[in-house]
Amino acid sequence: MLLLEHDAKELARQRGIPVPAGIFVDSQSVESMQLENDVAWVVKAQVGVGGRGKAGGVGFANSTREVVDFVRTHADASIKGQRIAGFRVERKVFFVHEVYLGFMVDAERRGVRVLLCAQGGVDVEENAQQHDAMLTAIAAPDEASLIAAASQLLAQLPSSFHGPLAPAIAALASAFVAFDATLLEVNPLFVLADGSWIAGDMKLAPDENAFPRQPELERVVRARPDVYREANFKLDHDFDYVEIDRRGQVGLLTTGAGLSMMLIDEMLQANRRPFNFCDVRTGLLRGSPTRLIEVLKQFKNGPEISVVLVNIFAGITDLGEFAQLLLQALDAVPEITVPVVARLIGNNVDAAKTLIAQSGRPITVEMDLDKALKLAIDRAGVVA
Repeated sequence: MLLLEHDAKELARQRGIPVPAGIFVDSQSVESMQLENDVAWVVKAQVGVGGRGKAGGVGFANSTREVVDFVRTHADASIKGQRIAGFRVERKVFFVHEVYLGFMVDAERRGVRVLLCAQGGVDVEENAQQHDAMLTAIAAPDEASLIAAASQLLAQLPSSFHGPLAPAIAALASAFVAFDATLLEVNPLFVLADGSWIAGDMKLAPDENAFPRQPELERVVRARPDVYREANFKLDHDFDYVEIDRRGQVGLLTTGAGLSMMLIDEMLQANRRPFNFCDVRTGLLRGSPTRLIEVLKQFKNGPEISVVLVNIFAGITDLGEFAQLLLQALDAVPEITVPVVARLIGNNVDAAKTLIAQSGRPITVEMDLDKALKLAIDRAGVVA
């Protein structure tokens, strides 16, 4: 989950990390905001994707009226398919250099990848590739190791960077660990004429599984339910659900994150649109259809869903009980009338098949995964 830049910066500011002074506004509150005169401002669309600048989501203003005009012009826009949630209005920073500094979990290497580039800014990827300028290292996921790895990278840069970047590395490595982050990226990290530094932009992605020990992060997520829909869903229902494509054709009621992602990939390769990702965690159903009902309720938001694919690989879950819960959930959400393809593998599957057959519902049980997937793909139809 990627936080809005404003939320990330406010969390960072509370830890003493230097960020430009700024406020959050939207089309309703922008007229009443109070800004200082004779100050240059940057107005940044708040959306959970990168590339805002090149998409026209960042503007510069020299007066309150110019800020208002920019906000009103872009308030109803989208960037890379995501609606703009609001705008951060912050003081323009006058700098002498832009740097890139990032920390991100590298699951394959079982550590944290540290990245440092002396040529930050909107073209950091192109510049780093052309000049082979991106320095990188893998470190253990603790503060001391991250600082040590980043400091070794810093030693490869000109000495003029050492003074401002050493404290930046320490502060940001500490924040990465403190926030249970999977990503903390500052680009640009501005180096100022006096040798200090400030985070010009920030991407922060905390691990949602750590929210029980992160009350401040949970507070931020709860404050914007429309922005952090999936995170709030997980907090409320204790399982993962992510809407992928509002025009998706296949609703997924599945368990197992990796297996669910594989199903999504297979559908996309077959030119079908999956509506969602789901890991319903059948081991925690606790004899209640509530989780299944919550997923089916989400499918009411998909006007083009033409089939539901259920994929349950059960270990401790009794599939006879699961089938009964699935039927109860379908009764509770009668708006879902499309065919259901159910791939059920595990304990007591024969009882599940009997219950489903007796229900008379349009549910096809297919134990072979490839065949079940093909049935769902055929019923979805080709993407127009």
